[in-house]
Amino acid sequence: MTASPQARPASSRMPRPARRLQLLGAARDVFVAQGYHAAAMDEIAERAGVSKPVLYQHFPGKLELYLALLDESANELINEVSEALSSTSDNRQRVPATFKAFYDYVAGAGEEFRLVFESDLSNEPAVRDRLDRTMHECADMVAQFIREDAGVSNEEAHLLGMALVGMAQVTARYWLSTDRAIPKDAAEQLIARLAWRGISGWPLTT
Repeated sequence: MTASPQARPASSRMPRPARRLQLLGAARDVFVAQGYHAAAMDEIAERAGVSKPVLYQHFPGKLELYLALLDESANELINEVSEALSSTSDNRQRVPATFKAFYDYVAGAGEEFRLVFESDLSNEPAVRDRLDRTMHECADMVAQFIREDAGVSNEEAHLLGMALVGMAQVTARYWLSTDRAIPKDAAEQLIARLAWRGISGWPLTT
């Protein structure tokens, strides 16, 4: 006997971690396409091929699901920036590597960068805290190398670090909005050259 077209696949056999990843993937598609306010838990459950009770077993509400997805997306960016900064000991190369991390993140197929940079729930304190933390952590990592090499104060280094990551995310999003009119590697190098001309003005400390 064959199952009816409406029958859902059995959802209880998938291991919990795998099920969570599946639900987050479905939620990412819906939240990116529609934003938080227009997204519905019914649609997320349907996209994941599970019943709504199964979705609620993992996430008690839409906000909790959004925050879990936001944490995942933000941590991906933070990790990419960290890997870029640790990929070389040459600060001249760290600058373009940092810009490449942001451009790679924005150019990702799932467009999950929109959750971090274009959230329609940024007035929610829990969301705002995560968005601020993401940029501050990226800026702190950049500031560490600026402080060590340029001999500026902690406050000055953090301001410069925030300027660099702010430039990276704003220009990466603008580049994407132009339908990639400039090849990605050329855009990265163009902005990195601008940034390096500024930051290299501080002499290396000895």
